[in-house]
Amino acid sequence: MIRVLLADDQLLVRAGFRALLDAEPDIEVAGEAADGEQAVAQVRALRPGVVLMDIRMPVLDGLAATRRITEDPALAEVKVVMLTTFELDEYVFEAIRSGASGFLVKDTEPEELVRAVRAVVDGDALLSPGVTRRLIVEFAARSKEPAAAAGLAELTEREREVMALVGVGLSNEEIARRLVVSPLTAKTHVSRTMVKLGVRDRAGLVVLAYESGLVRPGWLG
Repeated sequence: MIRVLLADDQLLVRAGFRALLDAEPDIEVAGEAADGEQAVAQVRALRPGVVLMDIRMPVLDGLAATRRITEDPALAEVKVVMLTTFELDEYVFEAIRSGASGFLVKDTEPEELVRAVRAVVDGDALLSPGVTRRLIVEFAARSKEPAAAAGLAELTEREREVMALVGVGLSNEEIARRLVVSPLTAKTHVSRTMVKLGVRDRAGLVVLAYESGLVRPGWLG
């Protein structure tokens, strides 16, 4: 059972998400929070698998709340997905650097929300499919000059190749087709790469892929 925490200051938004998610046999809403402080407290108390976190909230905003969660080693298994009103919200880039596993637009289709919750838990997706590549292009354009990433030298040639493909927005299935391997093998390579680099999820790999220079703007074609 996938346990989800809803963090949004709008009651109607939380009610809508709750109704949608609770209707799924493998998902349950474990709790709700109306501000960032409540969200952090609820995460520590309930240990949900996924937090749907609004960016703009009172008391403590979603970005600060996300940092508190992702920086706590005891909460390493919790995945945070940011909720935004606009596809390329100016705060989305900071959210990814803050440790968020991805983001969703609030008016996303119901089936996409459900798919995203499951995908984040499985580690198979980063962001809403419709905006993934566009966001990565923007992120790349804003990233700093390449710098050596700790642990990059420890990766095998195949792991560096896989990391680069994750960096340009490919899913495990797409990576498998590109490398002519099984999806399970691709997923294993991704998981081992994350362990070696000490990152929580695919979002961390994307950040390191660009900031280390392993991937450069313009690679998406």
